[in-house]
Amino acid sequence: MNPNAAQLWRAPLWALALLLALLSMVAPFAVDTYLPAFAGMAQSLGATPVQMQQTLSSYLFGYAFMNLFHGALSDSIGRKPVVLAGTALFTLASAGCALSETIGPLVFFRALQGMSTGAGVVVSRAIIRDMFPPAQAQKVMSQVTIYFGIAPAIAPIIGGWLFVHLGWHSIFWLLTLLGLALLVATQRLLPETLHPQARQPFEVGHLLRGYWQLASSLRFLLLALASGIPFNGMFLYVLSAPAFLGELLALPPTQFFWLFLLNIGGIMLGAWLSGRQAGRWAPKRQIRHGFVIMLVSSTINLIANLIWPAHVSWALLPIALFSFGWALVVPVVTLLVLDLYPERRGMASSLQAVIGAVANGIVAGALAPLVMHSTVALALACLCMLLVGLGAWVWLHARWPEIGRYAQELHPEPAQEAKP
Repeated sequence: MNPNAAQLWRAPLWALALLLALLSMVAPFAVDTYLPAFAGMAQSLGATPVQMQQTLSSYLFGYAFMNLFHGALSDSIGRKPVVLAGTALFTLASAGCALSETIGPLVFFRALQGMSTGAGVVVSRAIIRDMFPPAQAQKVMSQVTIYFGIAPAIAPIIGGWLFVHLGWHSIFWLLTLLGLALLVATQRLLPETLHPQARQPFEVGHLLRGYWQLASSLRFLLLALASGIPFNGMFLYVLSAPAFLGELLALPPTQFFWLFLLNIGGIMLGAWLSGRQAGRWAPKRQIRHGFVIMLVSSTINLIANLIWPAHVSWALLPIALFSFGWALVVPVVTLLVLDLYPERRGMASSLQAVIGAVANGIVAGALAPLVMHSTVALALACLCMLLVGLGAWVWLHARWPEIGRYAQELHPEPAQEAKP
């Protein structure tokens, strides 16, 4: 934690949470806005469904690749320069997408978008832990998740409206304007939170030792799997939205918002409860409750789809409940990840994001096309990914039962813990 944190931000905490949420939400917003236009874009570009799916997978793999470096760079040169560079590249890549007239350039610029959007997600987590002790950090991270949830809820509504009235190019022009606005806001408002004494040398040997320290840590890997893989249980439905909502539930593109509204509503409610319980519930208890909720909801979802034909009146509710459980888990697990190696919080945030993003890319490029045309297959895949995360947590709990045992009280860290 930065020893000068109290002087870095004098505005209300909700304003900082809002700024960090806006930087973080760019990554999902860049996906959710154009999903309602999938079919129309394919027709306009003369692209096959597989080629259109590549616009998703290229974005996600670009996101995963650059996440290896965002955090390490921010540990060395500071948080703010990395966010500014990522936002600038996102703005240029969005304009490139808007100007694309064939599928090839679109896939290329989508990859550049993915390479840039991770900066906001990764560095925002490190900024929060730079400035706040654990329980307060959990509260702020929960606020970020709440604000963050609003954008994906409205993104498909905006994307569907723009597609119907102005064409698919307008979706990417909107992302360009969003990038420009965030670039200005970041330059003017975001403080540099990494203390000069906490900066790490940007040397190949030092970086490789850091990557090895984290990648060889079983505790780190299990924590990253516990939060990152279950996310794909609900993300699978987002990726499969054109088929799941359009074909299986017979909803028009302008009605796709129901999935996103309920899904994000669950995330926001779970994040709100997580913030309320910061410093009251032990992290282990909160994680356990979240996994129980996800397990029950995904099991009910599978059984219901095996018994009855899917209908919009009930098919979306288990997904929303799953999202609620995930939102209880992720703020706590993220803080546990960041505190494993306090001197490498940026790198830890990067590698945590990489594990999740690689899983996202595999789900988008390989799994979603296989299961998106069957509600039973979607429900089964969701349950399987939850079980991977649950298995990681159970293994971690058995090996290191002390992790997350005690609630962090709402008081500043001791002075010596502020030093790297």
